[in-house]
Amino acid sequence: MKTVLIPIPQIDFDPTEVSVPWKVLKENGYKIIFATPSGTSGEADFRMVTGKGLGILSPVLRAKNDDVLLYRELEKSNEFLNPKKYESVKLDSFDVLLLPGGHAKGMRVYLESEPLQKLVGNTFAEGKPVAAICHGVLLAARSKNPKTKKSSLYGLKTTGLLKSQELLAWNLTRAWLGDYYRTYPTPLQDEVISFLESKVDFQEGPMPVARDSFSNIKPGFSVLDKSYLSARWPGDAHKFAYELPEFFG
Repeated sequence: MKTVLIPIPQIDFDPTEVSVPWKVLKENGYKIIFATPSGTSGEADFRMVTGKGLGILSPVLRAKNDDVLLYRELEKSNEFLNPKKYESVKLDSFDVLLLPGGHAKGMRVYLESEPLQKLVGNTFAEGKPVAAICHGVLLAARSKNPKTKKSSLYGLKTTGLLKSQELLAWNLTRAWLGDYYRTYPTPLQDEVISFLESKVDFQEGPMPVARDSFSNIKPGFSVLDKSYLSARWPGDAHKFAYELPEFFG
């Protein structure tokens, strides 16, 4: 039985990008370890869970009802309630790594954590499988492979939250939510590309119009390159999750 490490921030992670892969991996017999900055259980972005503050756009922007139910199930699980602290996780304590995302400001602690970036870089260097979705891709890009002294994603193909998606959500909501959808002033896609060997290594995929689901993964998009799997947003999460058991082995 392989062990999957899923690091998350203390608050503001995306509920779909964590709970959907968690459910699929649990059903396929994987042992799961969560890690947070404090070593206490985290909390998803409340706007994505409840739709509060999203106004008339709530049905489009918040997590789908089925995925919220999965998140409520995740909240009660033993592994979620008993996470490790970032600094306490050892490279030999897990076999594969899953990096979920989210966009609200609470994500910054996760994305900027030096211990976590070091762990991610060492995981890539060891050749262990790494899967990342949305802002998890940014964490992977910011981590440095100690063998190459370059970004862990240098020389790999990837996808991630598209600039067009990020700016659209921001423009639709900034009148009342300000920069809620801007994790950083620089869009994720632009920053990730800055770490890659070539800008063409960032693959946008088809226009992300509809979200995928367990019953219809066709709208989902992911990119596989060697021992690295990536996806763009919650709308890819079900396809991404279904691919994890085969990818992780």
